[in-house]
Amino acid sequence: MEGAGGTRLIAANAREGLGMDDAKKPSVLFVYYTYTQQTRKVIDAMADVLQGRGCDVQLGAIEFVDPRYEKRFDEFPMPHPFRELVGMIPIEMTRGTGKINVPDVVTQQEYDLVCIGSPTWWLSTNVPVRSFLESEKADRVLKGRKFAAAVTCRRYWKHNLKTVRRIGTKRGGVYVDGIGFRYQGGQVRSLLSLLSYLGSGEYRGKYLGVKIPPTNIQDYHLEQARAFAGRLADGLLSVTDTGPQERSA
Repeated sequence: MEGAGGTRLIAANAREGLGMDDAKKPSVLFVYYTYTQQTRKVIDAMADVLQGRGCDVQLGAIEFVDPRYEKRFDEFPMPHPFRELVGMIPIEMTRGTGKINVPDVVTQQEYDLVCIGSPTWWLSTNVPVRSFLESEKADRVLKGRKFAAAVTCRRYWKHNLKTVRRIGTKRGGVYVDGIGFRYQGGQVRSLLSLLSYLGSGEYRGKYLGVKIPPTNIQDYHLEQARAFAGRLADGLLSVTDTGPQERSA
């Protein structure tokens, strides 16, 4: 499902002709999981900004391949969205982990900044991202490196963000910033909107006879994501622009 809907291919190469020597470009990694591509939308918006500011950006999408659960997510829309979501409650409540695939780009170099894209599942960090953060690869990626987090969710983003920050810091990372993007609607109607979208792949005005608000990432969320990326770029470039003597002073 990656790249659906005309998503630009950012992961392969940094934009050319930026007038900056490759050796001086701050390097940024986005490592994330997404099923509905909402987290990918946010990451694409952020990556565009960082590339435009002269950063070398790479994207690494985590694959959830645990045989206990992968069939729940092997097609979109979901035939039985409520049943599939409820079926993930036990492993979420016990803060469990599962089998994942992590692309080579995640560990192929040391990055100046790692940004973790983490959708919320049942109040907290989703199983694939938690599994990555609890892995040996996360040690290699985060130890001694700056990291940020972006959370997409129906309602609850703060606990997810705190969890990513806590585990990432435990892995030796240096947390710099985080942001959450919450879908429209209250507790009940936002759930109905999400179930409607998961089960149909379409945006509808009603579900089970109830009027529902728009779900998923909206244009104003993407503007917030671009502004957040701009702040991250400011921090990276302020370090890059200082000379070696200043950094060691």
